[in-house]
Amino acid sequence: MPPSDPYRRSARYYDRLVEPMQAGVRNVALEVIPPQPGWRVLDVGCGTGTGLLPYVAADCEVTGVDVSGAMLEQAAARLGERADLHLLAAGEALPAADDHFDLSVTTMVLHEVPAEARPAFLAEMARVTKAEGRMLLIDFRFGSLRGWRGPALRTATAVMERLSGHYSGYRSYKASGGVPPISAAAGLEVEREKIVAGGNMALYVVRPNTP
Repeated sequence: MPPSDPYRRSARYYDRLVEPMQAGVRNVALEVIPPQPGWRVLDVGCGTGTGLLPYVAADCEVTGVDVSGAMLEQAAARLGERADLHLLAAGEALPAADDHFDLSVTTMVLHEVPAEARPAFLAEMARVTKAEGRMLLIDFRFGSLRGWRGPALRTATAVMERLSGHYSGYRSYKASGGVPPISAAAGLEVEREKIVAGGNMALYVVRPNTP
C-alpha cells in the first residue's frame, strides 16, 4: 500500500466507526433521488463501497473512484465484479466520457478538497454527468440549526474534524459558504436542498449543466 495513503490503517475499521453516522443520510439520499434500473451511477470518493450497495441492488451500473487504495480494497471485497472501481490521484480526470452517468454522487468529500480546487472538482463531475441527469452532493451545511441536536452535532463535528486532521479543510469550506457558492463558482445550479442532522448537513441536487 502506498505510504501516502491516509486511510491505510483505518480502512478496515472505517465502516464500524463512520457508517452508523452516515446510514441515515444515505437513506434520505435514496428518497431524494430514487435510483432506477439501468442507470449509470458514479460515486466520487466511494470509500469502502457501502454507498454503492443500494444502487447495485436497484440494478444500476455502478462506478466508484477514490484516492485511497486501502478503501478501494474494502470496496472490492464488498462489491466484487458488481462495481467498476478506480484509484485516482487528487485532481485526476474522472475515468469516463462526457455525458456518461445518470447520477453522480459525492458524500462528505467536497470539504476535504483543497479550497482552490473545489469548483474544478464539481465541474469535472458535471462533465461526466448527462445533461438530463443530476449530481447529488452531500456535505456540511452552515446556517440556522434545529432543536437541541443541531448545536450538539455542530460542536461534535468540529471536534471530530480536528481529530481526523481535516479541520483546516472544514474551516475553509465553512468560510466559503458550502455547496451553493462553490456550485455557482463552477457554473452549476443547486436545484434542491434537503436539510438533515439538525441543520449541520444537507443533500444538494445539482443540475450538471446550467443554461
